[in-house]
Amino acid sequence: MQKLYPSENARAVSELLALCPKHVETPLVDAQEVAMAAGVRQVSIKDERTRMGLGSFKALGAAYAIAQDAQRAQAGDWATALTERVYVTASAGNHGLSVAAGARIFGAQAVIYLAKSVPEAFAERLTQTGARVVRAGDTYEQSMQAAADAADANGWQLLSDSSWAGYTEWPGAVMEGYLQMGAEISAQLTEAPDYILLQAGVGGMAAALAAHFRAEWGDAPVIAVVEPEAAPALIESIRAGRLTDTAGPVSQMGRLDCKTPSMIALEGLARDADLFLTITEEEAAAGVASLAPFGFETTPSGGAGLAALLSGAPGCDAETSVLAVLSEGPEDV
Repeated sequence: MQKLYPSENARAVSELLALCPKHVETPLVDAQEVAMAAGVRQVSIKDERTRMGLGSFKALGAAYAIAQDAQRAQAGDWATALTERVYVTASAGNHGLSVAAGARIFGAQAVIYLAKSVPEAFAERLTQTGARVVRAGDTYEQSMQAAADAADANGWQLLSDSSWAGYTEWPGAVMEGYLQMGAEISAQLTEAPDYILLQAGVGGMAAALAAHFRAEWGDAPVIAVVEPEAAPALIESIRAGRLTDTAGPVSQMGRLDCKTPSMIALEGLARDADLFLTITEEEAAAGVASLAPFGFETTPSGGAGLAALLSGAPGCDAETSVLAVLSEGPEDV
């Protein structure tokens, strides 16, 4: 089977997002206090907490994929371009909000499946965005299967941020949307960093950014992928040499608590990443607590990459310049 890799060119994403009135570049912050705490020369933080009003990088993914669908529809009015469409997905966090927001923009409907472990506060946020919420399964993987079954039964469009054999086009578009972050970072930095930390659940963001940075900066930066110790789907798949399901307890890093990686993301990261790291629940909590006084309030998921740095990422020293992503705001739902 031919391997599928993430796209690395953000031009199409930038051109489409330029038509969106809510699209504004997010800042890249020179975080010297964090650098001092971590014992490194420099830390640059891509702050995604204000992305398109949704508080997370995920706003770039599903909403971009739905916008592509609206373009293909060639409707005169974008607000009603997709009135006959229903998009369905499972979510452990902000992907569901992106699907709901994208559907609303173009007149479509969104149905979001949540596992029983997802807090009710998040279900309420989805409902307020206009989505219909369905509870199914004890885990993200079970809720995704329920969403896929519903798509087949009702003729809805499944819009997952993960990919598997036979399902690659839509998650590929979601990952392509994340390239906008990479394009902005490349323009905001004057030189390539020495070390890049990318947190991962199914791996979509990490793989998209890693592909872009390799195209921009070659082999020079060390790219380290960070997962919860409770959900080491990528590192175990790399060790096994194939996509592998993993098991573990529920992680407080809920957005990253995915036990099966995305097929496309795994292929991309096997090619582009140098290191795969896991962090404990205690390290994630301590990292978030350390970041807050510096003005970087976030969740254990949003700060996982920086938490790995603060707990002693291998290969970092007083001469290292580090790039990390603060992927979401502080509302821990």
